[in-house]
Amino acid sequence: MRRLRNRLAGAALSVLALTVTATGCGGSSEASSGSPAPSGAATAGQTVANRVEPLERRPAPRLPATVRSADGEKVTVEKAERVVPLSGSLSEIVFTLGLGDRVVARDVTATFAQAAGLPVVTRGHDVSAESVLSLRPDLVIAETTTGPAEAVDQIRAAGIPVLLVAAARGLDDVGTRIRAVAGALGVPAAGQELTRRSEQRIEAARKDVPHGEKPRVAFLYLRGSASVYLIGGADSGAGSLIEAAGAVDAGAASGLDKDFTAITSEALVKAAPDAILVMSKGLESVGGVDGLVKIPGVAQTPAGLDRRIVSVEDGVLLNYGPRTDQVLRSVVAQLYGEDGAR
Repeated sequence: MRRLRNRLAGAALSVLALTVTATGCGGSSEASSGSPAPSGAATAGQTVANRVEPLERRPAPRLPATVRSADGEKVTVEKAERVVPLSGSLSEIVFTLGLGDRVVARDVTATFAQAAGLPVVTRGHDVSAESVLSLRPDLVIAETTTGPAEAVDQIRAAGIPVLLVAAARGLDDVGTRIRAVAGALGVPAAGQELTRRSEQRIEAARKDVPHGEKPRVAFLYLRGSASVYLIGGADSGAGSLIEAAGAVDAGAASGLDKDFTAITSEALVKAAPDAILVMSKGLESVGGVDGLVKIPGVAQTPAGLDRRIVSVEDGVLLNYGPRTDQVLRSVVAQLYGEDGAR
């Protein structure tokens, strides 16, 4: 999510610079054909639990551990009694490894139940170095896109080990990220175990995807309060999930090679999505499905005409972590209908 939010901040500025404005702000068919079902087939995030599922056996960290950060730096972790993961995805990994009791703060995107009571150390999209340091962490785990860079540098300058983990781009990154976090926490065997569990569950979810004609799905990022309406392209981060659900990324297929582009009627008509994928809070921000179809161009697409909307909670949609199998099942259930998700 941090990677997505940082890229969206730049995209939103581009929208404002272009002075692109938008106003506003889910016909059935056989599931086996690959055509999406109406949006009423499943509610937003219905099959994504709001709790993470820790490994059955709580691992015992063996420290010190020296690991390689994604920026090339060697990081030596002497102890990990007070851990600060600076993204929802990284928090999810730490908790699922069974070490959630060591986490002393959270990023605003860590929305699952076990992390809800932790203090937040981000302000908007930015990390507060002062807030992090006030908690006296032994280890800070961040994304390569965590920012501002000055805050990360300030934490490192204070002598706190900071592990940077490469930002997730798709399902293939799940295991890599889990193992990186587990290595820094001194529980590499648990990292291997969680990787196997996560990948097996994702593969099982893939097997339940209906075969047939591939529906076209457009990922829209919506923030009605800020008049931000964007369509995802080849580098949005959603393509891997859409393809795993047996669909075609409509934005990328229509030639949008950027991460996000301001929504226009022309772009939507060209993308011609059969269904629209959104984050649940974004959908709420535009007034639900009724508000979404009022955005110029949406009502002229097959998805808008049939109100075929797939929504998943913001804090988990693109995490690419231990709950990604649940996200995939939720997308499939909403896209094809419950009968088509078996």
